[in-house]
Amino acid sequence: MNNTSKYFTDWKTPLRIKVCGMRDPENMAAIAKLPVDLMGFIFYEKSPRFVGAGKDVELLKKELAELNSILRVGVFVNAKIPVVLEKAGAFHLDYIQLHGDEQPEYCQSLKKSWPELKIIKAFAVDEDFDFNKTKNYESFCDLFLFDAKGKNYGGNSSSFDWQLLKKYDGKRLFLLSGGIDLDSAETIKKLNFRMMVGVDLNSRFEIEPGLKDVQKIRHFAKRIKN
Repeated sequence: MNNTSKYFTDWKTPLRIKVCGMRDPENMAAIAKLPVDLMGFIFYEKSPRFVGAGKDVELLKKELAELNSILRVGVFVNAKIPVVLEKAGAFHLDYIQLHGDEQPEYCQSLKKSWPELKIIKAFAVDEDFDFNKTKNYESFCDLFLFDAKGKNYGGNSSSFDWQLLKKYDGKRLFLLSGGIDLDSAETIKKLNFRMMVGVDLNSRFEIEPGLKDVQKIRHFAKRIKN
């Protein structure tokens, strides 16, 4: 496991950047040269960014094994724990992101099965979301992710009212996700949420599903990190 998993233990600036939905080894190598802190790989078969099929999987595993400075995040949706553990080992994952309807008991079992794995629990947020529900996950999760509620488990290209995050008073740091694009950078920098430690980029930075626009991410990172 990558010792920099401890990277998310404070809320120091600048914000960290997670690029999710990576799949192409060459594209991944280009993104790795940018000031990006985490890469996300989706192990949900219904996603157009699904990792786990195709001739490039073994090459992707090799590329992942050679990453040193970037944390590797596996994204799962209501997956069985043995499947999560198998992928965590095969793809050298540092974080497990749970993006489905996983309950606190699931997170507890996963943590017990592999204590060194860091767990990110994602929550779909709209105006009716009860932030108190996150407190049941605090004992078993290391980081939260707040995404926009939509018809899919993430990747909806839509955002929620970020001012709703004023209601969050939990103990876990969190990433902001959902509909973030290049023009969002200045607005995000002005957000004053003490527990927000980073942002999650995906569909608005793509040329096509699973293929990221390197130049666009470079410009976003420059705006966020400065």
